Amino acid sequence: MRFKLELSENQILNLDNSTHQVLAIKRDDRIHPQISGNKYRKLKYNLEQAQAEGKRTLLTFGGAFSNHISAVAAVGKEFGFETIGVIRGEELVDKIATNPTLKFSESCGMRFKFVTREIFRVKMTEGFIRNLKKEFGDFYLIPEGGTNELAIKGCEEILSEDDFNYDYICCSVGTGGTISGIINASKPHQKILGFPALKGDFLREEISKFAQNSNWELITDYHFGGYAKINPELISFMNQFKADFGIPLDPVYTGKLMFGVMDLLHQGYFPKDAKILVVHTGGLQGISGMNTVLKKRQMPLIS
Repeated sequence: MRFKLELSENQILNLDNSTHQVLAIKRDDRIHPQISGNKYRKLKYNLEQAQAEGKRTLLTFGGAFSNHISAVAAVGKEFGFETIGVIRGEELVDKIATNPTLKFSESCGMRFKFVTREIFRVKMTEGFIRNLKKEFGDFYLIPEGGTNELAIKGCEEILSEDDFNYDYICCSVGTGGTISGIINASKPHQKILGFPALKGDFLREEISKFAQNSNWELITDYHFGGYAKINPELISFMNQFKADFGIPLDPVYTGKLMFGVMDLLHQGYFPKDAKILVVHTGGLQGISGMNTVLKKRQMPLIS
């Protein structure tokens, strides 16, 4: 079972400074049209396991604009799995047609179960999973965001041999799976910097469950108020970044990540001659959904 992949490449950015620093972006967003970045990495070995167990249905969880939901739906269509998405928010049941993520996922054949936010908080409890099996039959369970031990294994493949020349590896952090895989694959001389997209210190504990090395740090100053929060400053930065370098960023993860990296560069955080690699984890499908929200709020749109 293999995806049709484009090779991931490192795109070096032209920095206008005299420090001789090197800044490159690992374009994992280009490895597959719909299942790009860390979503491909996280799903790879989970799909192999589902197939080995003879499971033909994948069930997972997510919100209205979830990259993970979109990726699972796409992978199900490509490899012949039935897919079920348990979606946070009962009010979304009548809004599939106007929600780009849900509309795409439905077009891939995904079935939905919409639940209240209160129920969603207990989604991994034994009783709730048992009720899901009564309703949908047997399935292979993938957690929200896709993070489990098999996902970590996939994310350990993000770094290639050429990437070990970099001193710093920077990535966005959601559930902690992607950075854990990068940490495990990194070399002792490298420092891994994670930029959380949401508030809270709980991620340190989550990452520590999977990360085997201690060469990492979380930079918690660039969440812009919390998960999926955005403001005109971030939108302006993302649009200018795309104009300058031809690289689109998503508003939930990579936009905040890149804003943080560039800000740290301007602050002199990185040593002179440092080689810095930023991992682009995809998530670009979320731009259209965010623009729908921004338009309603009469805010600038993401280009």
